[in-house]
Amino acid sequence: MPKGFFNVPKAVNEPVKSYAPNSPEKTAVLAAYRKMWNETIEVPMYIGKEEVRTGNTNNMSAPHDHQHIVGTYHLAEKKHIDQAIVEALEARKKWSQIPWEQRAAIFLKAAELIAGPYRARINAATMIAQSKTIFQAEIDASCELIDFLRFNVEFMTQIYQDQPKSTSDVWNRVEYRPLEGFVYAITPFNFTAIAANLPASAALMGNTVVWKPSDSQVFSAKIIIDVFREAGVPDGVINVVFGDPAMISDTIFNHPDFAGVHYTGSTFVFKEIFKKIGNNIHTYKTYPRIVGETGGKDFIIAHPSANVKQVVANSIRGAFEFQGQKCSAASRAYFPKSLWNAIKEEMGKELASIKMGSPEDFGNFVTAVIHEGSFNKLASFIDQAKKDADAEIIFGGNYDKSKGYFIEPTVIVTTNPKYATMETELFGPVLTIYVYEDAKWSETLKLIDETSEYALTGAVFSQDRYAIVEAANALQNSAGNFYINDKPTGAVVGMQPFGGARASGTNDKAGSAQNLLRWVSPRTIKETFVTPTDYRYPFLGE
Repeated sequence: MPKGFFNVPKAVNEPVKSYAPNSPEKTAVLAAYRKMWNETIEVPMYIGKEEVRTGNTNNMSAPHDHQHIVGTYHLAEKKHIDQAIVEALEARKKWSQIPWEQRAAIFLKAAELIAGPYRARINAATMIAQSKTIFQAEIDASCELIDFLRFNVEFMTQIYQDQPKSTSDVWNRVEYRPLEGFVYAITPFNFTAIAANLPASAALMGNTVVWKPSDSQVFSAKIIIDVFREAGVPDGVINVVFGDPAMISDTIFNHPDFAGVHYTGSTFVFKEIFKKIGNNIHTYKTYPRIVGETGGKDFIIAHPSANVKQVVANSIRGAFEFQGQKCSAASRAYFPKSLWNAIKEEMGKELASIKMGSPEDFGNFVTAVIHEGSFNKLASFIDQAKKDADAEIIFGGNYDKSKGYFIEPTVIVTTNPKYATMETELFGPVLTIYVYEDAKWSETLKLIDETSEYALTGAVFSQDRYAIVEAANALQNSAGNFYINDKPTGAVVGMQPFGGARASGTNDKAGSAQNLLRWVSPRTIKETFVTPTDYRYPFLGE
């Protein structure tokens, strides 16, 4: 595609609305929240042009009020997954051939729908389904999703503009074909933006998709579906199914036209997916693309030169926003002995001011964890820390699931740098701190690198540039996203491409052209204008 052939709108990051008292956005989102709260919706599966209702349903409820039912969704049998594959392959015949700018227009329209008429609805749905505060919903379900949709179009045009050199008699070009087959998208509960981006990014590049959202995110996924349908995504391009993950995945991974998986979720499940695809490799027509972003045991380390207030504020944000349920959330911290008393005092003062409860109350900084299984796991680690001699809970440690799955922001201090909660991903509002001797700064960097199997995000706080450089070098393989004097969460599309290595995933950097390249299979075309008619070269002589 010649540069500038189409004047694609320049992608800019969506501004975050304030939701200040009496602001129009606050009024709108609370009205949407209350309307949704008092309705009971039914979510069918979307397979081809059909809305499939099986009669076998699960309830949807809010984590902060788990007895309140906000809707039901229908569950698939194997035949429905088979049909979704058929519809995806049939839709591919037209979708893969549609001009790229027509695909772009659909997803740019989706971005504008979310920025405008759907903004309050998708934020309110995320507040209800995932118990996000309005700010967390705004930066996720609105801003990040809009950014994904807009920037992916810009990244796609950059990819298409990457063309080989040609000469006067030979025209060389590269065609960025969609994968041969269909893509399977498996999305997590914690980010509405990720739930939309995983199927949408593959579809933008000309692929058709079978999408399985998390059971705990179906309520807000329904708004994504509504947006895609209104934006004009054709029937069969993104097929949406719910149900038993093992059955759905087995059906898909046994199909010869399976061409790739776009996944965000647990490390264990992703490794099982990798193994299953490997075992089935002789089944497939092509080598499947395997793209996954999985867990993290993300760190903060403060150098003795660090600013105490900065360390505390960003530790609290990094560890406890959205109840620590971000794969990038800070869950282990390393603080120098010389600053520890000041950090502890400041942290205690700040944590005492935090309110916890329903996201409908905009004064709450923390709400509920996603479901009972998560609650029970977190409670068990907190209870164990109360018993262990090498751990002490200095803040928080309380929990209650009588109404919602509420876990107090909890801070554990350990004398054992390999203590369980320093190594195990908990996915909740628990931060474990190890206090190191100032003279052991370099040793502590090595300790951080060796402690966890994960390598997603990490942060260093320091006013000493030599220390920053040393940390950046020592922790080069410890985090795919590394932050200097900032919390390890909050990557912005187009600014900080996101992804980690080791057990944290394939590091294909969501929010960048690198990710989109995984959903195409380039074809090189050489066209010769004046074709030789004699096989003989000059070296052969007369």
